[in-house]
Amino acid sequence: MIAIKVPPLGESITEATVSRWLKKEGDAIAAGETLVELETDKITVEVPALKAGRLASRAKGEGDVVAVNDTLGEIDEAGAGAPANAPATAPAPAAPAAAPSAAPSAAPSAAAQDSAVRSAPAARRLADEAGVNLATVAGTGRGGVVSKPDVIAAITPAAPATPAAPATPATPAAPAAPATAPAAAPAAKAAAPAAPVAARPADGTRETREKMTTRRKRIAENLLLAQHATAHLTTFNEIDMTAIMALRERIKEKTEKEHGVKLSFMPFFAKAATLALKAFPSVNAQIDGDSIVYKHYVNLGIAVASEAGLVVPNVKDADRLGILGISRDIAAVAKRARDSKLTMDDLTGGTFTITNGGVFGSLISTPIINYPQVAILGLHKTQDRPIALNGQVVIRPMMYIALSYDHRIIDGQQAVLFLVKVKELMEDPASMLID
Repeated sequence: MIAIKVPPLGESITEATVSRWLKKEGDAIAAGETLVELETDKITVEVPALKAGRLASRAKGEGDVVAVNDTLGEIDEAGAGAPANAPATAPAPAAPAAAPSAAPSAAPSAAAQDSAVRSAPAARRLADEAGVNLATVAGTGRGGVVSKPDVIAAITPAAPATPAAPATPATPAAPAAPATAPAAAPAAKAAAPAAPVAARPADGTRETREKMTTRRKRIAENLLLAQHATAHLTTFNEIDMTAIMALRERIKEKTEKEHGVKLSFMPFFAKAATLALKAFPSVNAQIDGDSIVYKHYVNLGIAVASEAGLVVPNVKDADRLGILGISRDIAAVAKRARDSKLTMDDLTGGTFTITNGGVFGSLISTPIINYPQVAILGLHKTQDRPIALNGQVVIRPMMYIALSYDHRIIDGQQAVLFLVKVKELMEDPASMLID
């Protein structure tokens, strides 16, 4: 027997929650195949089989909290190559062979798909729910890995043709990276009305109780810590988006064709923020005891609403990147967030954060500081509003922006001037070229 142990989870992380078993007891497994997913407060960890064999036992169930080096289960190495002893796995070898002719009428089990196709956990979960055979989905991830967007693309064409379309609200995770694609707001709004709908239990139960995940508990703890440990204050301004919208419209097609980058508004806001942080370094600082640590670099956190909860991956040294470089890095970390492939390096070391509730329709909000940072910039929905311009009332696309800050080291004047700087840069984007 080979023990399946909880691997090291990362610096300062000592426990995790068993999120999902991908194999049942008695299933045949190959060396390197993922057996179970563990959810920490920051990332999802996949635990692979060290050797081929058969899953003899599962010592921990889904939802159990485990510590580093705990035993999750056991592999019977003698069971390798003896599928006759495991009836549950007998159909699995036949599934790939039958797939070409039987794919339209029947989808193989998730276990069979997982063993035949390299895929992300979120993709497997969605494929299992939607009854999609992963073997028929083209993978666009690194090395041909099938990602969640690939599965969404595979099932989307079938949605209008069947009465079962209400099942597709499972795909709102498509705008899972709210900070990366303001242009995706219409899709988010279209799916929003169906999102709150939940099937009532068949037994008529009026309430259900569900234990918080490890990540949700840590999110709650950090948000409370930010409120209790900082002198939290928020200031607001608004931006006329006319100039930046015209610029993006003019160059987006050329940018995608020549550089392979789908240009959203977020890279412009990110660039404007890095320039404003250079002008107001206290907004990019941190309190350590009775000292102020000034950061001479910007690791820019982008808040992403992933399937597992809120995460804030960082674009490292964003102040050294141009708009195209920032756009590429944001797209990369957002994809890793959607595919549950974020690393500890992605989630640590941030100095300033941007969050965009506008993709979900938020008109104005007061974002909570990502402690121990001292400020966070909140973006909102762009909406046509009447404004006074040169003595005339005109209709312009306007966006409210908010800066929540720690008043212990950032004075109100600095916070207001920081937002004014961001406003000036976004309303005159050519000025971002002068650094």
